[in-house]
Amino acid sequence: MTTLYLYSTLGCHLCEHALEVINPLIGGTQYVLKEVDISESDDLVERYGIRIPVVRRSDNSKELGWPFDTKQAQHFLS
Repeated sequence: MTTLYLYSTLGCHLCEHALEVINPLIGGTQYVLKEVDISESDDLVERYGIRIPVVRRSDNSKELGWPFDTKQAQHFLS
């Protein structure tokens, strides 16, 4: 299993859109999605504060930052 971390925060409408793009692509795959609220860590706020939503892969640490569409997300996952 590969974990995908979605860095976001409460009330982030762009993060909700990112979930709408990613969720249909990972059903029945080797991916599991974990949302990470950046507001719980000063380090994460510093790193991702103006960039969220960002998806990071656990297997290679590559990141996909918003904005992205379905095609870009598919490429990121392949």
